[in-house]
Amino acid sequence: MRKPICKEDADNFAFRGYVHSLILDRKNVPDAKRYPFSLAALRSLDTLALHPQVTFFVGENGTGKSTLVEAIAVAWGFNAEGGSRNFEFTTRASHSRLSDHVTLVKGVHRPKDGFFLRAESFFTVASEIERLDKAGGGPPIIDSYGGRSLHEQSHGESFMALIMKRFHGNSFYVLDEPEAALSPMRQMAMLARIHQLVAQQCQFIIATHSPILMAYPGALILQLSEEGIMPVEYAQTEHVTITRAFLNNPERMLSILLGGDAGHQNDRNDRNEE
Repeated sequence: MRKPICKEDADNFAFRGYVHSLILDRKNVPDAKRYPFSLAALRSLDTLALHPQVTFFVGENGTGKSTLVEAIAVAWGFNAEGGSRNFEFTTRASHSRLSDHVTLVKGVHRPKDGFFLRAESFFTVASEIERLDKAGGGPPIIDSYGGRSLHEQSHGESFMALIMKRFHGNSFYVLDEPEAALSPMRQMAMLARIHQLVAQQCQFIIATHSPILMAYPGALILQLSEEGIMPVEYAQTEHVTITRAFLNNPERMLSILLGGDAGHQNDRNDRNEE
């Protein structure tokens, strides 16, 4: 009988991430025709391998990116509305039951910390931090976020406070559309921060629409579509091809999108400048 791997043994293994893959148990799915199991991207999902450093889930709205990262986060033990494992608040039980049927295949290493960032509910996380700090009973939680109330910062500033101050090495992070509040410059700053944390044995699972973030070198990009979940090269993602086509020739793209109105508007603008 093989003896369990102890912490000392685990330290001798090269870091290969905290979660290697996920398994969807289809035997106990209550109804494959109902959400979220009816999502096209999930219909043929059984086992999904994850990158030991950075995995991106990309795809059109409604394909199931947020649903899948939420299931990973909840299966790990994070609060469904965001935060660390220590957060237990709830405002509305709106998360799917996908996590009940997902098993995470974990590695030999154990993270020291972690966080689930949901862009849509980070305001609620900030409110919970203030509530807990007012209740007392320990060091102020907000000190871990830079010491300044997240509600007294812009949406983007509060996101950066989380990423720059709260995130540390040897941790497991699940992020749902973290670019939502960030300018392109801040997205690049976040990309640099992810790189710093990856070097400190962090693993990231990220759902995103950002061509900037998904450019992270060596990351696994998984595209969700009607065909299922498939790995895709960065340059082949719709986010990159469409953004590049627009920026390379905005006039042509506007003409396609707006018909003749785009050209007429440009002519009027030119006349007004004269």
